Amino acid sequence: MTDTSSPMTTRFEGAAPEVEVSRDMIRRGLIVGPVLIALCGIIWSMSGVASSAYALALVLINFGIAAGLIAVTARISLGLMMGAILFGYLIRLAMLFLAVYLVKDAGWISRPALGLTIIVSHLGLLAWELKYVAASLAYPGLKPSRSH
Repeated sequence: MTDTSSPMTTRFEGAAPEVEVSRDMIRRGLIVGPVLIALCGIIWSMSGVASSAYALALVLINFGIAAGLIAVTARISLGLMMGAILFGYLIRLAMLFLAVYLVKDAGWISRPALGLTIIVSHLGLLAWELKYVAASLAYPGLKPSRSH
């Protein structure tokens, strides 16, 4: 008798820590987003406000889609999850490019505000979240809160 189980067909049955982490990043993005939008408004006026809000929405939606892809495909098979992560990244990158390309010449867009918001919010939220991620097998996802 041969063992038919394979790591590629194994499913993940546990909780989805990626959804918890992504939800936390989105929450933090909504907290600091108004500050970033206001800063872009000061520098680039109303076109900076519109561009920054648009860019922040793209980033937060991107984080949500990434977590959703992982959570859904991990329940089907780990092989599918790996493919979804790789090709999902490429598709989400193409979607970001398309979303920027379609509005690049619009009158309400400030390209510097758009670009800086995308870069700063992606990297800033990921760096900020590092402080709150447990990164251990005992507590995947966010660190447990300390109870006294």
